[in-house]
Amino acid sequence: MKIKFQGNEFWYGTCVKYGMRMPIGPDTETELDLTSNPTPNQEMPLLVSTKGRCLWSEEGFHIRIRSGVIEVPDSYQLEETGGGLREAYLHAMQKHFPFRGMPAENLFGRIIYNTWIELTYHQNEEDILAYAGRILESRMSPGVLMIDDGWAECYGDWRFHSGKFPHPEQMIEKLHGMGYQVMVWVCPYVSPDSLKYREARDQGILIRTPEGEPYIAKWWNGYSAVLDFSNPKAVQWLKCQLDALTDMGVDGFKFDAGDSMYYRDDNVTFGRVTPDEQSRLWAEFGEQYPYNEYRASFRAGGYALLQRLCDKDHSWGENGIASLVPDTLLQGITGHAYGCPDMIGGGEYLNFQNMEKAGLDEELFVRHCEIACLMPAMQFSAAPFRILSRENFAYILKSIEVRKKFLPYIMEEIRKTSVTGEPLIRYLAYEFPEEHVENVTDQFMLGGKYLVAPVYEKGKTGRSLYLPKGKWYDRGRVWTSQGETIYCESERGIPIVFERIG
Repeated sequence: MKIKFQGNEFWYGTCVKYGMRMPIGPDTETELDLTSNPTPNQEMPLLVSTKGRCLWSEEGFHIRIRSGVIEVPDSYQLEETGGGLREAYLHAMQKHFPFRGMPAENLFGRIIYNTWIELTYHQNEEDILAYAGRILESRMSPGVLMIDDGWAECYGDWRFHSGKFPHPEQMIEKLHGMGYQVMVWVCPYVSPDSLKYREARDQGILIRTPEGEPYIAKWWNGYSAVLDFSNPKAVQWLKCQLDALTDMGVDGFKFDAGDSMYYRDDNVTFGRVTPDEQSRLWAEFGEQYPYNEYRASFRAGGYALLQRLCDKDHSWGENGIASLVPDTLLQGITGHAYGCPDMIGGGEYLNFQNMEKAGLDEELFVRHCEIACLMPAMQFSAAPFRILSRENFAYILKSIEVRKKFLPYIMEEIRKTSVTGEPLIRYLAYEFPEEHVENVTDQFMLGGKYLVAPVYEKGKTGRSLYLPKGKWYDRGRVWTSQGETIYCESERGIPIVFERIG
């Protein structure tokens, strides 16, 4: 099937990791093989256009774009609404991925703290309690505390490691008493030299090779057997373990891994499913726990999941802070409205381990926090009170105060999202279809009321932004715009925000 671009038509969609490639316009020349999600983030087999058209496939995309034409297999569905980007999105959402509720409100109403950057694989009871205590001592408020990889006996044996956590129930009770909800990291893998591996193998709940042996996946932590989520027995096997943790007091789970890239096309599974379908089933599993977080998924738009951007570098570049707004915008238009712009400062822990050589960029950390403070969720891992100067940590506290000011509105809009499916973080083209703003991807609308334009370039004290037509309020001044580009200074710690009037 060949789809010709209409006049001034622009498309958005596919993989969230491609936020900086958006939009796809008539001059775009590319070929994307997305028959299996090649990225460490969310993928939706969806494209929506500013001319009210949507392109959908139940499976991954394989598309070629050249000379103003999109070429796709005839099995794909092209649908037209007669409207703009909003109408195309709402049509696709209502037909193909209606929203199924929302995750726990505290994931948005409170700050998330993750122990990964501070402790990496050395998770232990003493240091976690100390980290939680230092957060409170620093004048930051308690929130949701995620205990990351390294807390369990081994992969697939989801009990607290007896040496690292001698008193897990008491630890959880103490954390609750300090005001935290507690989540722990899990994955769909099983360590192949463990008793749990033998148990899972004997129950027939592992993915197998064509030769009938348990499939051993190579992933970032080594080699592991993989649970087959197309098998109801595997689902129940893991659920029993996680429910035992919730009975202990654990509030929820960070569901990591499950990337399509770690499965194979020749995997033998109970339901004869593809790598993408395994990834989708892993995402679906987590919906039963309101406190959840995912990073990689396929066709999970509309799911009641907090979906984080993949680990970003501690950098100003396209895999760092510059991609936060473009990627989050793409999350919204592909149905992943409950987003988190990675851990503040970047989630790539090796960057922080190399800080002695390269040095921490405190300005970058502060600007990342400014962006995150008006996103759906706000998550710290590297402790700002430890790594920042007193002056720069004060800017972090300013950003937190900004979030508190806007939090009633953010929570109201997120609750609406669970009903309407409309994203909280929106392209300007979504809200202003009559203006030529299709290529504006470094600022966003927060719901329909606020325009947010973060500073994301090193050494800048302000930025140019596009102010759409109409009346706007900012810092004591009313602006009447005819649709124009203006320059605004930015006070450190406080993002540039314009309120739409009328």
